[in-house]
Amino acid sequence: MSNEPTNPGDEATPGTPGTGENLCRHCNGTGEHDGKPCLVCGGTGKVTEGLAGG
Repeated sequence: MSNEPTNPGDEATPGTPGTGENLCRHCNGTGEHDGKPCLVCGGTGKVTEGLAGG
């Protein structure tokens, strides 16, 4: 597991078994929403999600 902080859109801490990185659906991976840093992904454009079948 990682010591990276999680963002509101993360389902788990980065590096958790059975998870992977995906594009943030709120900002479509841009890291911005309405000209401001995306609150869901923390401006990274990525979220950690559980993998299907895991």
